[in-house]
Amino acid sequence: MRPPDLSIRLERPGDADPIAQLLREAFAGHPDSRQTEVHIVAALRRADVLAISLVTEREGIVVGHVAFSPVTISDGTMGWLGLGPVAVAPARQRRGIGVALIREGLALLRERGGKGCVVLGDPAYYRRSGFASGTPLTAAGVPAEYFLALAFGGDIPSGEVTYHAAFAADR
Repeated sequence: MRPPDLSIRLERPGDADPIAQLLREAFAGHPDSRQTEVHIVAALRRADVLAISLVTEREGIVVGHVAFSPVTISDGTMGWLGLGPVAVAPARQRRGIGVALIREGLALLRERGGKGCVVLGDPAYYRRSGFASGTPLTAAGVPAEYFLALAFGGDIPSGEVTYHAAFAADR
């Protein structure tokens, strides 16, 4: 359920620094983070492969962000994207902002002709947006239950998924 006073918009010029600050704050001390999220988003932006980058603000301050970028599937299937990272300011977490950003991004991907989306993360969280684990898609070194997929109609392809090289960015 989308919070009633939440407005979501596409990233625009001038948002890069506030998004970076949000990513630092949101992932500080997170046990599953290597603290590279800010570098990943910056590298995706530099490579011009941020298919969708959405933000939400409160009183002019960016308090939520989600990124989607293309992935490669070993069977040659095209049109699939990866979700992530998604971040919400610590003081605003657990209010539906992250899920609202994800759902808005998925809707835009569908409108733009995307075939589906994958995500690496907590199955309980991402299932709320329609993702499922145990699909024929895999990611090297990732337990199957933490690698989830969502097809936008049609079948889920079969193969190994590779994220853009920006996901290896550490600075």
